[in-house]
Amino acid sequence: MKICVLPGDGIGPEIMAQALRVLRALDLGFEYEEALVGGSAFEATGTPLPDATLKLAQEADAILLGAVGGPQWDTLPRDQRPERGLLGIRKALGLFANLRPAILYPELANASTLKAEIVAGLDILIVRELTGDIYFGQPRGIEMRDTPFGKERVGYNTMVYSESEIRRIVKVAFEAAQKRNKRLCSVDKMNVLEATQLWRDVVIEVARDYPDVELSHMLVDNAAMQLVRNPKQFDVMVTGNMFGDILSDEASMLTGSIGMLPSASLDANNKGMYEPSHGSAPDIAGQDKANPLATILSAAMMLRYTFAREEAAQRIESAVKKVLAQGYRTGDIFEPGTKLVGTRAMGDAVLAAL
Repeated sequence: MKICVLPGDGIGPEIMAQALRVLRALDLGFEYEEALVGGSAFEATGTPLPDATLKLAQEADAILLGAVGGPQWDTLPRDQRPERGLLGIRKALGLFANLRPAILYPELANASTLKAEIVAGLDILIVRELTGDIYFGQPRGIEMRDTPFGKERVGYNTMVYSESEIRRIVKVAFEAAQKRNKRLCSVDKMNVLEATQLWRDVVIEVARDYPDVELSHMLVDNAAMQLVRNPKQFDVMVTGNMFGDILSDEASMLTGSIGMLPSASLDANNKGMYEPSHGSAPDIAGQDKANPLATILSAAMMLRYTFAREEAAQRIESAVKKVLAQGYRTGDIFEPGTKLVGTRAMGDAVLAAL
């Protein structure tokens, strides 16, 4: 069983190191091979996704990613920016289903920006479609055009969804809901966007195959408001690429810190790329301040979804819960009365709990 390890940029190498320590402690017989992606890959090879990295990702059984990006690469042409490496892997491997849980651990209830009684016990799963929508739709570009204001630059992107793309992601969401509390909320903007009118139509068709799941629909602007008004009304949410990008980041902050949240991006056979929901945090890179728990929990998701090692996944998750109960905190979740630790010390604590 080979795991492609992509530390990436910024804090990526630091948090990845701790996740690998935890995985190796479980002694599951994995083979690990590391490669470059993102800004570090661009600096070394002139491209954010070298051919060797893509080949390794395709041959491996699963991919574990740290984070990509940084302000030093923001002025590059768009096709050379670090994020293109990430998008390229998703597209090439057909990783269309992004699973992002937003779970509030009891010990972190006071870290949320919402009142504890609003978020206590929060456990949401957002299922985001990853390979379609406005991020990939054609045509796209920036060009000079005649407008009511004269000839000027116009930027344009196209929101495109096919029936098949919608159907396959919605099936993933329904199946996830069946394993949880059997409630699914589909988020769209069908009142103004034809692409999401099709989305709603297909969701209703697929729902006939899952009579045990209670289906609801919500417009994305209302969903954004409801997430901060009454987040516990949701169990599983399913939505398109752009809406899912925004809503999952919003949901993550209900838990106190995006540094706590893992994610999985899966293909039709549950081969996946696993990564923390947060970015590369270049402002704290190399300072032993980053929270490695999201990456460690992403490794647990990898064991669960790709390798069907549920017991091992639960061991990691239980160790994380124990560490939080013991009061260990990195800076993003620190509060008076808890123990402030760095990246490696948090890894040490998880290993000890494991």
